[in-house]
Parts: sequence; C-alpha cells; structure tokens
Amino acid sequence: MKNKLYYVLFLLYAIVVAFVLYVNGVFTGEQTSFVNLAINLGFLAIIGVLFIVSFVSFGRLNRVTDELTDFSLRLQKEYRDAGGKNLWVNYQDRKDVFENDELRSAFNKYRMRIKSHSTRRGVVTSCELDEYINENLLDRVGMNFFNSGISGTMTGLGILGTFLGLSMGLGSFNGDDIYTISDNVGPLLSGMKVAFHTSVYGILFSLVFNFVYRSIMSDAYDKLESFLNVFRQTAQPVAVKEDENSAAMVVYQASISNALKQVLELMKGNATEQTEAVERIVDRFHDRMQESLGTDFQKLGNTLKAAGESQKVSAENARELTEAVAALVEINRKVQTDLTKVMDRQEKFACELKEQKERLNKACDEMSDEISNQLYAFDQMRSLYEK
Repeated sequence: MKNKLYYVLFLLYAIVVAFVLYVNGVFTGEQTSFVNLAINLGFLAIIGVLFIVSFVSFGRLNRVTDELTDFSLRLQKEYRDAGGKNLWVNYQDRKDVFENDELRSAFNKYRMRIKSHSTRRGVVTSCELDEYINENLLDRVGMNFFNSGISGTMTGLGILGTFLGLSMGLGSFNGDDIYTISDNVGPLLSGMKVAFHTSVYGILFSLVFNFVYRSIMSDAYDKLESFLNVFRQTAQPVAVKEDENSAAMVVYQASISNALKQVLELMKGNATEQTEAVERIVDRFHDRMQESLGTDFQKLGNTLKAAGESQKVSAENARELTEAVAALVEINRKVQTDLTKVMDRQEKFACELKEQKERLNKACDEMSDEISNQLYAFDQMRSLYEK
C-alpha cells in the first residue's frame, strides 16, 4: 500500500500561500507593500520547487517498496503451493523478476554472484540478498542525499527571511527627532512583518517535512526488512555443507570400488572356467584319440596341453592387466580429487576478490556521495552568500 503522507506537504503549502496572500491584503484589496509580497512569494516559490522534487522522489520510493511488498506476497503464495520447497530454482535464471530498473539490476547482480559460487554439487557458498537490495538502495531511489537537507534548508530560508526583513526595515528607518522617527515606524514594521512571516512558515515547513520524511523512510525500511525475511525463508539458496560433500564423495568412491571389484572377480572367474574347460576337453580328446589311433596323437595331446598352459598364462596376464587398470583408475580418482580441491580454492579466491572489489566500489560510492553532499552544501552556502 502506498504511503501518501507526503500529500500533507502540499495541503500545508496551499494553506500557507493563502495565509501570506491574505495578510498582505491580496484578497481584501488592502495591499500595503508590494516588496513584502514579492519577497514572501519568492521564498514560497523556492520551497514549492523543493517540495516538487521531494514529491517525485517519494513517488519513486513508493513504487519500489510496493513492488517489494507484491513480490513478498507472491513468494509466500508460491512457497505454500510448492509445499514448503525452496523457490530459488524458479528464479535463478530469470532476469525480469522486478519491473523497477534499480531492483532488477540489483537482483541480477545477486543472481550472477550465486551462479559464480555454484558447482555441479550445488551452491558452494551463499550470500545475503541485503548486500544488493538494502537501505542504501532505498536511500538512492528516495534521493536521501537531497531530502535529508530539505528540513535544514527551510529553516535556513526562514532565518534568511528574518535578517532580510530586519535589514529592509532598518534600512528605511532614519531620523533625528521624535517626529521623523514616528514617520519611519511604518517601514520598520513592514520589514519586521517580512521577518516574522518567513521565520514562521520556514520553521513550520521544516518541522512538518522532517516528520513526513522520517515517517516515509521508516515505512520503506520496514517493507524492505519484511521482504528480506520472506526471501530468506522461501527462496534464498542454501549452500551445500562440507560434510555433505565429503559424504557424497565417499559414497561415489565406494560405488566405483565395488564396481571395479565385481569386474575383476568376473574376469577372474571367466578365465579360470575357460582354462578348466580347455583342460577337460584336451584330456577327453586325448583319451579318445589314444584309444582310437594309439600313440600317433600323443604329440597332439601334448601340444593341446601346452595350449592350455598358454591359455592359463594369458589369463594371468589378463588379471595383471586388469589390476593395473584398476590402479590407474585409482590414481585418476586421486588426481580428480586434487583438481577439485584446487578448483574450490580458486573459486573461493575469486569470490574473495569479488567481495573486495564490491567493498571498494561501495567505499568509492560512499565517498562520491559524501563529496556530492559537501559540494551541494557549499553551493547552497555560496548562493546564500551571494544573495
């Protein structure tokens, strides 16, 4: 729901303008001093311009906080419909989650950072969304650098009007005796009227604007905090724990070892059965041929036995080759483990570099904002001095 408290400023502004016109005789036709009216209208015109700029900034802030509130409600509904399942998978590849440019840019930066910390096993390290969508973003959208100085500016305008009115009254006051002095009381009182009026509405505007501004910003911060709490509960990506990674790796290694063991046993069993079958065939063939043809085939039997021995040697060689392959697989697994550790360290180092870069950028932005505020204040003081 939009916070429309700042509409009070325009209502108050209209009342003050009507009051100034009334006391200067515009409505009654008894205008006493055109200079007084021009000074008051000039001060009110400056305050009106400040109010318009603030009105625009408050409208932008309302649109951002309303979108955060709507997104929070949508997250809660989707979370209930999904049965309490984390919703990050629905938003990790979406670039148009928000319509507002500031929110969309900040969320995409957060999304890219999470993606840079992700591997095939999941998110290695997670981070908070409030590093990107935070009070600083709301201050930038709501032009906090400008609105925070409005209250003091209006007080300063009231004080400036006071001194200007007194200067006008005293400048027109002259005389050496009671008769000439009494003739100059009117201009003196006219100048004091300017001083009084500008001081009153300057301080009044300052108090009301300060109250409205702080109320709007407090409401915006509350909506932001509510959105961040909902996001943490429903859609913030959860980093895979180190012990879960280790357990998954151990299970994977055990599965590979069992598979290799079964292959080795299968190959050993097949080689042994083949050798025994060949030996039985040779013996049976030798006996039959010996009975039928006598000793002529004894040499053939010996040759077949030699072939059986050769088959056994081949089986032994195959077993040794299989063991060598298994050893090579184990070495490859260790190399992959070491490479994974190196990649994790590189990812962690890259994350630290990014975080340092972001902190440096943030510090530069803060310095830039501070310099801008100081330049703005200096420009206002110079303008006041020139006037």
